[in-house]
This record gives sequence, C-alpha cells and structure tokens, in this order.
Amino acid sequence: MPDPSTRAAALDQLADMLGPRLNRSQSDRELHGRSEGHFPLMPPDAVAYPENTAEVAEIVQICARAGLPLIGWGTGTSLEGHALAPQGGVTVDFTRMDKVLQVMPEDMIAVIQPGVTREALNTELRATGLFFPVDPGANASLGGMASTRASGTTAVRYGTMRANVLALEVVLADGRIIRTGTSAPKSSTGYDLTGLFVGSEGTLGLITELTLKLHGQPEAVSAAVCAFDDMAGAVDAVIATIQSGIPMARIEFVDQASAAAFNAQSQAGWDDAPHLMVEFHGSEAGVAEQAARFGEIATDFGGSGFRWASKPEERTALWAMRHNAYRAMLAANPGAAPITTDICVPISRLAEAVEETAREIADSGIPGPIVGHVGDGNFHALLLPQADDAAQWEVAQKLAANMAERALRLGGTVSGEHGIGMGKMKYMQAEHGEAWQVMRAIKSALDPEGLMNPGKLLSGN
Repeated sequence: MPDPSTRAAALDQLADMLGPRLNRSQSDRELHGRSEGHFPLMPPDAVAYPENTAEVAEIVQICARAGLPLIGWGTGTSLEGHALAPQGGVTVDFTRMDKVLQVMPEDMIAVIQPGVTREALNTELRATGLFFPVDPGANASLGGMASTRASGTTAVRYGTMRANVLALEVVLADGRIIRTGTSAPKSSTGYDLTGLFVGSEGTLGLITELTLKLHGQPEAVSAAVCAFDDMAGAVDAVIATIQSGIPMARIEFVDQASAAAFNAQSQAGWDDAPHLMVEFHGSEAGVAEQAARFGEIATDFGGSGFRWASKPEERTALWAMRHNAYRAMLAANPGAAPITTDICVPISRLAEAVEETAREIADSGIPGPIVGHVGDGNFHALLLPQADDAAQWEVAQKLAANMAERALRLGGTVSGEHGIGMGKMKYMQAEHGEAWQVMRAIKSALDPEGLMNPGKLLSGN
C-alpha cells in the first residue's frame, strides 16, 4: 500500500485532471462504500467520474504509479460486495459514461458505454423492433452486468451476459486500452478475451465500451401465474417443462412464504401456496401452443388457478412484483439482516436441491423464502436472521454455507448469477480446484500489483 503522502499526491493529481469530477466528500465516499449485501461500510478515498475512455486510462495510469487500488462502479446493485473498497483507493463511477454510441439494426447489435442501464438501452431501442433481453431485476448498468456475468429471469431462453456480449473495450491495470472481439457473430481467432473479461468482476481491467447482441421483439407475449399444492409439484413441473423442450422465455418459482410477501406488499391475491410464474415469446400460434402444453404439464403436477396476463401493463405488474421480491420479503420481516444466497444445479438435481434446502431452513426456525430462475436450475433463499441476534446470524451463515456445499455436491456452482465478490471466495478452491490457480496466474499477468478491485474473486484461501 502507498504511504499517505504518495496517496495524497496521486489524489491531488486526479483532482487537477478531473476538477469537481473527483469527489472526496465523506457522503459520496460512504455512498460508494455501501452495497445491497450484508457487508459493512468500506469507502474509497475518492470517487472519480470519467466521461470517456481516455480519462479512464489516465486515471488508471496515475493510480498505478502511486499503487492506489481501483474499483469500478455501475449502479451499486451487486450483492456480494463487488464494488466496495476494503483497501481504500479510487472508485471509478461510470454514471457519466452512459451513451448509446451506435445501434446497427441490420446486424442486431448495439455499441454502448458501460454506464448505460438495461432499461435505458431498451428505451433507446423501442423504435427498432429490437431489445436487449438480459434482465437481472435491478436496473443495473450494463458494464456492471458484464463484469458480474449477470443473468436473471430471461436467461432460460436468451442466455446470460456471456452469450450477449460480442466485444469489449477495456483499460488494463497499466493504462493500456485493448479491444476484444468484433461485431461479427462469431470468431475462431485466438483466446476468447471477451469471455475472460465478462465475469471477471473488475479484477482484470475496467470495461469502457460494450458491443451487445440484440434480439427481435416477439410478435406475441403471454404470461401466467399458477399455484401448486406443494413445492415438490411446482419444481417437478419445471423439470418436466424444460425436458419437454417447451421454449420458455421465463419460468420462475416462488415458495409459500414469498407468495405471502407478495400479497402483503402488492395485494396480489395469490393463494397461500407455492407458485410458478411463466412467460412465452413467439408468434401468436406458437405462444398459444406453448401455453397449452405448459398448462397440461402443470395440471399433471397439481397446478391450478391459472391467471393469464396478456396485456403489457399486466405483464409489467407481474414481473415488477417478482423483481421486488427482495423488498417485499424485507418488509414482511422487520428488523432482519438479509443474507442472499444463489446456487445453480443441473436441472435433473433441482428438486433434490430445493427440497433439501427448504427442509433445512424450516428446521432452523429462521425465515428463508425461496425464489428462483428455476428454468436454468438457479434459485435463491433470502435468509432473514434478526440483526440483533448473534445466534440467528450464525445459524443463517451455516445455512448459506450448506447451500453452497450442496450445490457442489450435486454438480452445480456456488453462484448462478450474483458472482463471487467478497462473499464467496472461500468456495472457489472447492469448485474450481487447480483451475483457480490458473485464474490467479492470469490475474498476476494482467495486474501484477493487484490494484484492480483487490479483495474480490481471487483473494483469500
């Protein structure tokens, strides 16, 4: 770590360069030292607000000479402490780099700056008949979504960020600017550096431009919600639906506790039971056929009380309720200190994973509503120990650890979409084995001083 005088001199140099766009106020530092996870306050020494790639490169060069850590910031919606500053340093906030640079409808791609949010991009695309499908719920920045390899409710049909990023511009730890990938649909030239940076959580460089794959707006969209007698029936219906090849656009599971929270928060009027939320995209005839086939499968597994939402405003309200599940569950459990979990297993092991998790949570006595993007084997339990109860906190931490170990035992991963950040580094060796050391070697080659988002993803034992 640099001595205080070196650190201060570098910050003064950044202030000379950026003027008021380098903020050292306590309020702004603390804003960038918080996350939506359970981690304590970890503020940076300053927050830089660049407006273009050249400024990002100059910021990086100044910080590299002084040994100052650099942390990228999008909208601050990450859940595993990705954008906190445990060693201080400079947070590079990309909110001023929020331009859609180019839309090429014929090629179905868009070139954007990293501060563009997914909602802003789709607003820009309305007149083109195209949209960007990756939907993690929060209105996150697309640079942040690429950095964490985000996914969400539509990944079962459209894939994660990995499948939807064609090319990147990245500033490396020494200030070099590189471009990875092209605007072509595919390439077989050299290492897949785009894939390397997507999901690297800012530990290898700062993304300053993205080329994204777009998709055509479907001719018809229909959504529905249905109740099930028990959790097993709902999960088995998901497995049967996926294995039957029905091209679901979304298929989400919420347990009984989640349904109750939706009723309290949004007056949903749902039965006191587990539910599936589904959506179909395609032609009018295709959507009708898909819905009918799903209805038959769901009925076979105890599904009932179908509610269809064909109007755009009805679908918007339905998915807004799902995306606001976190807030609804917190409101239903005042005084709780939430611990988010996020595991993904092969679809054939989904029922086993969900049922084991549900039993263990029920036995613990701690609230732990379960929701999930179960169409791709990904689900979450929001563990809700009381903030002032150390014993409950310890039990909740054990539940989260058991979920991670269960995922690995069943051939899955400890994170389907939230990433590793500071929260799940302890599982990296168990999941990746010697490959984790290869990741460390790549980190050392690209960032030998360890200045890019230190304390995340690759640190720890």
